[in-house]
Amino acid sequence: MPDSSSAGQLFCFGLGFSSLALAEKLLPKGWKVSGTYRGSEKQDTIQVKNSYLFDGAYSTPEISAAISQATHLLIAIPPQPSGDVVLKHFGEAISKASHLRWIGYLSSTGVYGDSQGEWVDETSPLLGSTELNRRRIEVESAWLKMGSDHGLPVMIFRCVGIYGPGRNLLVSVKQGRARRIDKPGLVFSRIHTDDLAQTLEASMETPQPGEVYNVSDDCPCPPAEAVEYACDLLGIEPPPLVPYEEADLSPTARGFYETNKRILNKKIKEQLGVKLRYPDYRSGLDALLKGF
Repeated sequence: MPDSSSAGQLFCFGLGFSSLALAEKLLPKGWKVSGTYRGSEKQDTIQVKNSYLFDGAYSTPEISAAISQATHLLIAIPPQPSGDVVLKHFGEAISKASHLRWIGYLSSTGVYGDSQGEWVDETSPLLGSTELNRRRIEVESAWLKMGSDHGLPVMIFRCVGIYGPGRNLLVSVKQGRARRIDKPGLVFSRIHTDDLAQTLEASMETPQPGEVYNVSDDCPCPPAEAVEYACDLLGIEPPPLVPYEEADLSPTARGFYETNKRILNKKIKEQLGVKLRYPDYRSGLDALLKGF
């Protein structure tokens, strides 16, 4: 069997923001990358030669055939009310895929729920309070069980808020969408797409089946603080500070503000050797400003 670090074939369920960041690292190294897209969301920003329509409703023989050729598999589709659509429609094909050397499932640190601002690591209790995060906990368990039952190298990556080119606070500020909401003591963590991609690539080089990793930067901070920094970089007056109790938030956004935790990222550094390019939001936004 080829070494895990050699160029292989990556299949992504969900050719979105995170998957494309990884693809952009791998394609110049000789990797073949393919994956799925939904409806009009077909991605053409990089040279992914083979992409397949998958809306979660049914399996297709073309996707099953692509899985059978893949050496690496990334699942970036969040759980649906019906559960995990990848396991539902392609679990059997994946269980029989003899070439697979790595399976990565992208989850969320939302599975930890609220720790009242305390640090959490990969062994912390899973207290997800929203329906989506409870589904994430169930699906994480299902993927790990798939790995143990079939001897497959499944790893879970619990991500914080992901930002990068085209999707960041600079864009939100410029478009007038950024908000400064004040909730004393609340902190958020973030991760730049480049650092998420390098974490995934490091795991591909040294797969540890059954492991779970927090993917976060070093700097949990009040959300209003990061907005103020982005405004300062752009020379724009910050939006007014709105008390959390008075903020008009969607149910999804309110879910973010109702949980407070600091994410410990020690494991990706010690076990995978990751050295963050952007250890805090300042370095990340500074770099993004250059190409803005």
